[in-house]
Parts: sequence; C-alpha cells; structure tokens
Amino acid sequence: MKKKKHSGIFKIIFCLIVYIFLFLPIAVIVVNSFNATNSKPYMSWKGFTVDWYLKLWSNSSLLEAFGNTMIIAIISTFCATAIGTLAAVGMYKYKFKGKGLIDGLLYIPVVIPEIVLGISLLTLFSKVNIPRGMITLILAHVTFCVPFVIFNVRARLAGYDNSIEEASLDLGANRIMTFFKVTMPVLAPGIFGGALLAFTLSIDDVIISYFVYGQTKTYPLKVMESVKSGVAPDVNALSTLILIGTIIFVILTQGDLIKRKSK
Repeated sequence: MKKKKHSGIFKIIFCLIVYIFLFLPIAVIVVNSFNATNSKPYMSWKGFTVDWYLKLWSNSSLLEAFGNTMIIAIISTFCATAIGTLAAVGMYKYKFKGKGLIDGLLYIPVVIPEIVLGISLLTLFSKVNIPRGMITLILAHVTFCVPFVIFNVRARLAGYDNSIEEASLDLGANRIMTFFKVTMPVLAPGIFGGALLAFTLSIDDVIISYFVYGQTKTYPLKVMESVKSGVAPDVNALSTLILIGTIIFVILTQGDLIKRKSK
C-alpha cells in the first residue's frame, strides 16, 4: 500500500512539473500584459494596468501584421484542405503508376528542416519571377500544409466502407452527389482535423515565412523582430487575446463533442 501511495504521489509531482514547464511561459506573457512598466526588464512588476490592451488598437503595424496572418491562414487552410482531401480520396480509391513514389514524397515537406523548404521555395519563386508578398506566403503555407491534411483524411479512410457509395450509386445518385452527400460526411472529422492543423501551422510559422514574406509581414515575424529590442507589452496583450480566443474555441468544440456523445 505504501509503495502504491508513493508511486501515486510521484506521478502527481511529475505531472505538475510537466504542466508547469509547459504553461509557465504562457502565464508569464499573460501576467506581463497587465504589467504597468514599459521599460526593461519587462519582468519587473510595477503595478496592474489594462492600458496595453487599449493602446494595442492604436498600433497599426501590429494589427496589420495580425490581419495578414489571419488572411493567409484562412486562404491557405481552405486551399490546403480542398487539395489534401481530393488527393487523399484519389490515392485511396485509384491505383496508378508511381503511386508509391508520390506517397513517399508526401513525407518530404514534413520531415525536412523548415529552413531547407524555405530556401527551396525562395529559389523557386525567384526563378519564376513571382514577387515576394502575400501570394508567395499563401503558396508556401499551402505547400507545407497539404501533407498534414492528406495524413488526417487518410487516417479516416482507413476504416472506410466503399459499399455505402455503391449503395448510393445504385439508388440513383451520381458520383458528385455521392461524394458530397455520402463520402464527405464520413470523412468530415478527418477533414476538420486536417483543416484545424493546417490553420494552426499557418498561424505559427516563422522560418518558411521569413524567406518569402517580402513586404507582407505576419504576426510571428513581427514578434520575432520585437524580440531583438524586447517584446513590447502590447504584443503580450495581443498574444493574451489570441490565447483567450483559442481557449473559447476549444471549450465550444469540446462542449459540442460531449453533447453529441451524450445523444
């Protein structure tokens, strides 16, 4: 009994250490967003204030960078999800020469260092004379997001029953109607998971974006620039708002899943 108690206490302490290690940096950002000081070092507490949340709305360059990030993330997620879903379904249903090679090449954008992919994309865009900016950022983000969508959709296809499509075709539906009315609802969890992962990767990307951004700065790049002189308090404020929005989204999605399971 004593060994079990000691083992349980050890597990609790270990879990606490892990959670502290993971969430302490986030807690520092949140706390620092309410810090009254704007001088270095920012970690010195000078009092509570919400002025940085008010001053945030006058920081046009930071808000513009965040807007660029959201626009790029939404467009690239939509494109990557559409391409990845169609590619996963096509590779699952059809056999063709070079299928194994293509399947193996899908892992390259995932496993190679981001700096290599960033340099490769920069070289490609320079060769075809595409000016760096919003377009190159979207193309780059779609490139590294597509494999993740394919992997998620293919995982959902692992237990897919083709007989339901055959039944739909026998009952008079054409292939397009069958795809949207039968196939898509079954693959929806995998598609949603892939889209969410692509959106997260797009918002979070720094290295690849650094090589192709041109004059269009994203929020991660803006934060990276501010690190050289010390992260400004309004950056902490915007990061806190993003964190709150993420938590609300997670709570809403988890609540919806719980309701569905209870039914």
